[in-house]
Parts: sequence; structure tokens; C-alpha cells
Amino acid sequence: MNARFLPLAGFALVFALLGFGIWWSGRHDPREVPSPLINKPAPTFSLPTLDDPSKKIGNQDLAGQPYLLNVFASWCFACRDEHPILMQEGKRLGVKLVGFNYKDEPADAKRWIAQFGDPYDLIIADLPGDVAIDFGVTGAPETFLVDANGVIRYKYISPITPEIIATELLPRIALMKQGAPR
Repeated sequence: MNARFLPLAGFALVFALLGFGIWWSGRHDPREVPSPLINKPAPTFSLPTLDDPSKKIGNQDLAGQPYLLNVFASWCFACRDEHPILMQEGKRLGVKLVGFNYKDEPADAKRWIAQFGDPYDLIIADLPGDVAIDFGVTGAPETFLVDANGVIRYKYISPITPEIIATELLPRIALMKQGAPR
């Protein structure tokens, strides 16, 4: 091969790789990050409730019914977009809505809930973030749908929207209530 065509071949290769990357990103929703925990038991945990740090809630307390674990924090700006939707739509889900307060000072979280309202059936607090690491949380908001057997069936990264509730959560919840895994 002639040496003067080498830069042109290199440019063509880089151009092809960039084109493939753009094509691939258009086919992939960045909010749907595959989790290695899908279809596996939720990590074992025992965390204090936000209202009463002496009271601990763990997997065994939530077993026997499906629940939605919603990771939020007072410092999370995207959680402010999600929160009114949870306030409006949370009860329509038909499953327990568990707030998972992530790396947040309890006083700040309580003030935030007092200001914006409480859509949750209960709120657990993970101030150090250790349990969040076990769940693979990368930030807030994130939401996990856990079945009655404690198996994670779905994970969503980003604020929950009415569309996500209608197209992703409600169908999965209905299947779980019928006994189907997803």
C-alpha cells in the first residue's frame, strides 16, 4: 500500500467508528442501564426509617408483596421533577412505594418531604450510601421494582414520568400480580 494513502485510511476508519457510535446511540435509551441485579434477589439490607432512626426496615419486612423502591434525596434536582408525579400517581401503582433516602442529612430530607409532600408508604434512609452501592445505585433518582419474593424485576434511571408509569411500571406490576415474573 502506498504510504501517502495511510492518513486517508486512518481518517476513514475513525469516521466509520464515529458513525457507528452515533448510529448505536440512537438505538439505545441511556436511561435504561442494564443492571446485573435484574431477576436476582435484592441485596439484603436493614436501614433506619427516616422518621424513627431506632426503627429498622429490611428485606424481610417488605417480603410477600411487590414494592417500588424509589431512590431520592433533597439535594437531587431531578427528584424535584419526579416528586409531583409520585404524589399524583403513586397510589395508582397498586404496590407499596418505598422511599430510599440516599446520602442525605435526615433534617434536610424531612424538610424536603414537609415542603413537597410525602407520596411514600415508608421511607428508609441510607446516609452512608452503603446499601445503595449494593443495589448498584449511581445517583438519584433511580427506581427498582421488586416482586413479592424479593427479586428485582426492573430498574429505571431518571425521573419517573407518567409515560414510564403507563408503559413500563403498570404492565410489569399487573404481570407480577398475576404471578408472572415480569
